[in-house]
Amino acid sequence: MENTELISSSLEKLLTKRPLIISGPCSAETEEQLLATAQRLKATGKVDMLRAGIWKPRTKPGMFEGVGKKGLPWLQQAKVLTGLPTTVEVATARQVEDALAFGVDVLWVGARSTVNPFSVQEIADALRGVDIPVLIKNPINPDLELWTGAVERMARVGIKRIGLIHRGFSSYGNTEYRNAPMWHLAIEMKLKYPELLFINDPSHICGRRDTLLEVMQRAIDLDYDGLMIESHINPDEAWSDAKQQVTPEQLNEMLDRIVWRKEETNSEEYHAALEALRQQINHIDDELVQMLSRRMKISEQIGKYKKDNNITILQTNRWNEIIEKALVKADRMGLSREFITRYFDAVHMESINHQKKVLDS
Repeated sequence: MENTELISSSLEKLLTKRPLIISGPCSAETEEQLLATAQRLKATGKVDMLRAGIWKPRTKPGMFEGVGKKGLPWLQQAKVLTGLPTTVEVATARQVEDALAFGVDVLWVGARSTVNPFSVQEIADALRGVDIPVLIKNPINPDLELWTGAVERMARVGIKRIGLIHRGFSSYGNTEYRNAPMWHLAIEMKLKYPELLFINDPSHICGRRDTLLEVMQRAIDLDYDGLMIESHINPDEAWSDAKQQVTPEQLNEMLDRIVWRKEETNSEEYHAALEALRQQINHIDDELVQMLSRRMKISEQIGKYKKDNNITILQTNRWNEIIEKALVKADRMGLSREFITRYFDAVHMESINHQKKVLDS
């Protein structure tokens, strides 16, 4: 009993470490591969927790789906050799039972499970009354309600230590990343649950190792609590996701190159300068809200003329003109086209809603 409490206390302390670094192979392939990877990760002195895929949900049949339960004793042995706590993905109640039976310290719910409330509930029910940390990856599709729902299902069965893993979202037309990060969605989730551990998974966002460092740095700049990076002793020969894995030594080098930023400082000069700049932003924000209000009042007047003349609300040519002009100005003024497009889309929808009320009155 005392040993169990000691392990629990140590894990609790570890989960508050910042940054928290989780690493290990995409898949546990053989006992030798897993133990060698674990020992080399331990040797870096930078890895806090060992991950390994035991069961692998794959897109197509015939792909390597993990070694299954027989890999759990290997993971258990890796923990004994290195002292690193372990974490695995679970997708069914049986997998939860097996992972717990072999002393896995932290479980995570994968993106393919988060997207399915039935799967999340099955995992949650299997964990009812169990005191273990659970990390939840974002769903494959960009739907924060599913992510939020998974958090709530875990909380309802009594899981007290819940964390979030941002691994990017599947999106049509995306070519730069394996899974588009959609940082704005992750930030929205982080703001919604500021008390939860928030981890970035650059391996699944990038899908290739040459862009990992850029995404890792972006996550740290955005005040993520840690990183989960896939590492393998021989990445090019990995049985799954070979292109996105790095050796433990490459991981060590990447972590050395990151600029680790802090959230706060005691510098009075910094706080004074920041307060002055924030006051400027507050004034500009007030002006923006007032200007948007004026814009909507003009839209309502336009709506009255459209109503009197039986004209449709949506004027496609006019809207295309507005967007084209805005994008030209955005390029000149250093604003991203993505931001301007999203901003004007939101303004346009609000304008349509105001005109619709006029037409319906």
